[in-house]
Amino acid sequence: MAVLKPRHAAAVFAVLLALVAAPAHAQAPPAPTEYQVKAIFLFNFSQFVDWPAASFADERSPLVIGVLGRDPFGATFDEIVRGETVNGRPLEVRRYGSVEQIDACHILFIERSQDERLDAVLAALKGRSVLTVGDFEGFLRRGGIIRFVTVGNKIRLRVNLAAAQDAKLTISSKLLRPAQIVAPGQD
Repeated sequence: MAVLKPRHAAAVFAVLLALVAAPAHAQAPPAPTEYQVKAIFLFNFSQFVDWPAASFADERSPLVIGVLGRDPFGATFDEIVRGETVNGRPLEVRRYGSVEQIDACHILFIERSQDERLDAVLAALKGRSVLTVGDFEGFLRRGGIIRFVTVGNKIRLRVNLAAAQDAKLTISSKLLRPAQIVAPGQD
């Protein structure tokens, strides 16, 4: 039988004491909220979509992820993108109260409070390479590009490829593979 040196014995005792004192059912960290998951999706979209070079003022311009309407993400969104870059571009989150405030924006989450104005919002963005994302009924049918849909407590993606092509965006097959592609006029 091996004999433990005093300092090793003390370390083993400390570990055993910690194990005995630890609760039998230590709490797992809380599950992420719906909008924390959606914020992570939005961040990941920046890695799987290609924008035309003309979408950026220059090669150092940030890739902007915008939120139009009430902000359901809060500070979580800013924390997710802080210090991140995609293709050498820094990521930046901007919040907009109206479509008229949108200048340079590459991914735009259109919050459900904008439902009644969606047609006007999409018309104002026509001809610009903006990946529009929403989570409410009718979003794709009216011309949005990606819709978050909750199915059995999981967030799924539906994609309107025709709208993406109209916006001159190329969506990677890695993003399309788990998504449901919808025909124009469907949701």
